[in-house]
Formats: sequence, C-alpha cells, structure tokens
Amino acid sequence: MFNNTAWLAQVIEEIVDPDRDIVDPHHHLWPEPSMAYNLTELLGDTTDGHKVSQTVYMECGAAYYKEGPEHLRSVGETEFIAQAATRAKEQGSRTQIAGIVARADLRDTQLEGVLDAHDETANGLFKGIRQAGACSEGIEGLLIPGGAEAKLFEQDLFRQGVEQLGNRGLTFDTWLYHFQLPEFIALARAVPSTTMILDHFGTPLGVGPFADHREAIFETWKVHIAELAECPNVYMKLGGLAMPDNGFGWDGRERPPTSDEFVQAQARYYRHTIDCFGPERCMFESNFPVDRLSLGYHVLYNGFKKMTSHYAEEDKNLLFSGVARHVYRLEAP
Repeated sequence: MFNNTAWLAQVIEEIVDPDRDIVDPHHHLWPEPSMAYNLTELLGDTTDGHKVSQTVYMECGAAYYKEGPEHLRSVGETEFIAQAATRAKEQGSRTQIAGIVARADLRDTQLEGVLDAHDETANGLFKGIRQAGACSEGIEGLLIPGGAEAKLFEQDLFRQGVEQLGNRGLTFDTWLYHFQLPEFIALARAVPSTTMILDHFGTPLGVGPFADHREAIFETWKVHIAELAECPNVYMKLGGLAMPDNGFGWDGRERPPTSDEFVQAQARYYRHTIDCFGPERCMFESNFPVDRLSLGYHVLYNGFKKMTSHYAEEDKNLLFSGVARHVYRLEAP
C-alpha cells in the first residue's frame, strides 16, 4: 500500500532519553504485499534509537485463513504473528513481540471455541480480543472508515461476550469515533468485571464534516473522557492521533512534522487524558504503521518523552512500560 521511508527520513532527530525502557502496546503487521509492513519493518522502527524491549500486536484483519469455518478464520492472524514473534526471538532482536490481541466476534455463540483456538495457536502470547466499534455511518472523507454495526456496544450478546473475556482473564480493546464515547461509557459501566482498553483517545475526527469543528469536538471530547475516567475498569492508549482521519494533514505535507510540531499540535489531548485517568491507567502506543503515514517512529516517541519530561520518574515508567505490562500481563525481559 505504501512505502514512505524516504519521506520520513527528511526528519532525523537526536533520541531523547534513549535508555528509557518502552513497551509499545499497539502495532500491526501485514504480510506482503498488502501494507508492506512486516517484522523487518517493525524491528527497523523499534530499534531506530529508542529502547523498545517489548510490543503487543493488535489485530487488523491480516493473514486470515482462506478456508475452514468462518468463525475460526481470524485464528490465521494469530498464527501469523506467533510465527513472527518466534523469528524475532531467533534473530536475537532487542524488541520482542510479547503479546497478541486477536479478533473475534463477541456475539458468536461459538465464542468459547474461538478463544480456545487463539490461545492454542498463540504460543502463550494470547492476551485479549479487540472488536472495533467504529461505525462510520456513511461519513464521507474518511481514509479508514470503520465498518462496525451501529449501536454494537448496546447489544446483549455483545455485552455477554465482553463479560466472557473478563471471566477468562482476557482484556477487551476497542476502537471507536469521538461521537461514540457515550456508548462506550455505558458498556464499561454495564460490564465492570472486564478490563477494557480504549484505543486512540476515541479518535476525534478532523476530516469531512468534522474538518471545521476541531475546537467544539475537543471541548465535548474532554467532558466524555473525564466521565469515562470514572470507570475503574477502563485504561487508555495514548496515541493514534496521527491517523489521516484525525485531520492534522501531516500525511499530505512535503516534509513530515518534527517532534516539537507534534507536541504543539496534540499535547493537550495527552495531558487531559493523563490528568483524568492518572499515569497508572494510561500507556503510550505507536499505532504503527497507520500513524507512520504522518510521522516517524523516533519522532513520535521523542514527542511522548518531551510531553512528559516534567513528570516524576515513577509516572514515566508507568506510561512507557509499566501499565502495558500490567494490563497485558507481560513478564519484563
């Protein structure tokens, strides 16, 4: 789909705080030729200056089985990533894939068998399920329109599936749009026994019909984030705001942004969320390679470090590695 390495190489920065241990809890891989981002590209990014020791893979519909029962085809993605994790170990890479968040339809009457299949295939890496709730509802101008059913989070079968994850000690991740935050708040309250992770701040949109309403959206988003923070079972992933659909326009520039530009444009989203949830329920994420459309990996993490330069050491450790290890049950290397 893309290879923008030469474009990203226009911005090279000295690494900030290079010895800080990092767990990247949200990235994707695709086998060739779909997105041109596989293990080699991931390790190229994670070893390009910052000390990324572990990652958690997030489902993205890659490498599904093309045959067999429909409800088990997503297990092909888990097999693909388990094999990539093994190769990273064999290569002795500084970065290891330490967890897999897979895909299942939580409304499936055969859900228990699907979860068992992911677990059996993941070589000990299976940590949870992501089922996106992002529903584009025909919104024009989106590069990556979400295809979930409207009001998915309100369905009884779906809520039962989310509860089933918690009963098995698994996490629930989701991706949605800013106007769906009230629906997610209701879900978190309805199933308090399951640990839930909201990806990408709830994706405040900035293109199409939302392009000229950034400030109004931000003010409403702030209220919803504060309300969501009252749900103790919810954790936040800090990242994913460099997707083109967020509307910052960096992907269309002649030169990518620097970390200072990134901080200036987006720090208020990060700081508000950390203020509401506390460092103990937040984790920085890369969302690569999707956010790679807009900025480089070392620039992104430089920005994260600059945003939190005044934080206590304990809080930095939580944000960059500790919370991710706790939520996804990772053993430190």
